Amino acid sequence: MTAIVAPGATAPPVAPAGTNDTPGARRIATAFARAASENRAALIPYVVAGYPDHETSLAAALAAADAGADLLEVGLPYSDPLADGATLQRATSAALRAGATLDRSVALLRSISAARPDLPLVPMCYANQILGGGDGRAVAGRLAEAGAAGVIVADMTPDEGARFEAVARELGLAVVYLIAPTTTPERRVAVARRSGGFLYCVSLVGVTGARTSLPPSVRGLVAAAKADSPVPVAVGFGVSTPAHVRMLVRAGADGAIVASALVDALGPDGHDVPALARLVGELRAASARPVAGT
Repeated sequence: MTAIVAPGATAPPVAPAGTNDTPGARRIATAFARAASENRAALIPYVVAGYPDHETSLAAALAAADAGADLLEVGLPYSDPLADGATLQRATSAALRAGATLDRSVALLRSISAARPDLPLVPMCYANQILGGGDGRAVAGRLAEAGAAGVIVADMTPDEGARFEAVARELGLAVVYLIAPTTTPERRVAVARRSGGFLYCVSLVGVTGARTSLPPSVRGLVAAAKADSPVPVAVGFGVSTPAHVRMLVRAGADGAIVASALVDALGPDGHDVPALARLVGELRAASARPVAGT
């Protein structure tokens, strides 16, 4: 049906469609729904592609999957990871020195997807990596072909994302956007409506990194995001321990994203995959929602 506009009136702007009605977003939604049906929050571990080397990063990804991951975030190494703290910058630099490239990251995604086809994969990257001055079709197409369900472009806002969203819709990918404690209520609503698969809620003002505690304000932030978002809300940045996950569960978060603490668990040389698996298992156990009355 075509809208009729009175003479002299201005037609209302057409809102971008977002990417929540794509095959990738539906795969992500299924993972969150499965976790909810088991009365727990979804657990989203993070691995750095190619850290400390290609083979070990694959082993770490599969270990995280088998220890309880509901989704897996895969960081694509980049020379200027502006959202990342010291741990992920160190791991990214080591991966690049070990020969990590976009080609090898795509190959890693393909290997993970082939080995664990039911695990939704969500690569995390930066605009220069995926857009390259264009619409992102070339790289996004390769990620989709390799098995990605969605993509997080850490430094791309919805204001800049409509063109890439159109490409992602064609490719079947969800584009996940981020909100922060500094996001205004009006802005939070707009971003949530554009985010595909889930809404990434940054717990604090700052960069990634394991922390001993999360700010008490995260409870209110989760509640506000949940009230505004038509998609599940997952919290990341600083989430490091089972106690943090339990805090997020009690706050009502739909998912918990754990990154730096898992890289730290790999040890100084990045090869302690069993330690990573143990931590993922502990985080998964902490994701259970309390039984009423307890």
